Amino acid sequence: MTSFGILQRLELRDIWKNEAKDFTPWLAEHIQELGDSLGLELELTQREANVGDFSLDLLAKDLGTGKIVIIENQLSRTDHDHLGKLLTYASGFDASTVIWIAETIRDEHRQALEWLNQRTDSETHFFGVVVEVLKIDFSKPAFNFKPIVFPNEWQKTQRKRTENSISPRGEAYKEFFQNLIDELRENHRFTGAKIGQPQNWYSFASGHAGVTYGASFGQGAQARVELYIDLGDFDKNKLLFDNFMENKNLIEEEFGETFTWERLDEKRASRIAIYRPGSIDDDKEVLVAIRAWMIERLLKFKQVFSKRLKKHQKIIRA
Repeated sequence: MTSFGILQRLELRDIWKNEAKDFTPWLAEHIQELGDSLGLELELTQREANVGDFSLDLLAKDLGTGKIVIIENQLSRTDHDHLGKLLTYASGFDASTVIWIAETIRDEHRQALEWLNQRTDSETHFFGVVVEVLKIDFSKPAFNFKPIVFPNEWQKTQRKRTENSISPRGEAYKEFFQNLIDELRENHRFTGAKIGQPQNWYSFASGHAGVTYGASFGQGAQARVELYIDLGDFDKNKLLFDNFMENKNLIEEEFGETFTWERLDEKRASRIAIYRPGSIDDDKEVLVAIRAWMIERLLKFKQVFSKRLKKHQKIIRA
């Protein structure tokens, strides 16, 4: 007969003594796991971002849409003070996604978030998330993000279609990238993203703020997979690009293909990319082949560059 252990829920204050000094920095380091639990591809932008006299815990970006995400957390039950701050931050940063993390979400605050999801437009989303720390018998503690409140995507999607109909081309992009992210999530654990967008690109977190993996359709009927570098500073971007460029032959040999190295001196960002012919207007069979090509290259990009990004942490975090 199978023997089961006893599941224990630990006190958050036993793990993180101080919300600002312990929990918020930890959450910043685990923002991808938070995103995975919500079906979002999150990248940290800033810790302790100011709005007037108040300070937001974490400012982030949804890489799937490029839109602003705000995250406010509590190592306790939700309260009215934090609800007021949450709305202040949402307004101050013009956020599209609002995430409230707490030990417990009170019923009245759950109802408030649900009401906001019902009343706001299709571009605005409110999440209420409980953070738990669990262990079985004498195992190591494990954290868990448990969404309690989340937008009703079907209602939001229906409302969006009523408010602003998506073009046939937009629908084609959405279907293509929906299939792409579904396969990456379900078969390769590459992303936690769940919703495709009616746009010609999709970006994925690398685990390093300012550096993303991307797949897109560009001008001239070209499909592209890339490592995109935008650390927010021209000199830092070019320095990281040049460090990779110094090992061009080794990187391409490991990848198995030749890249297009785009320093882009006229722009702030830089990219390392690979291309193939392809357009969203291609036949279904061709689009299936393009999707498979993109998935294979995205996985290769992560395999080849992940260790190199860790090596260049000083540049990325400077």
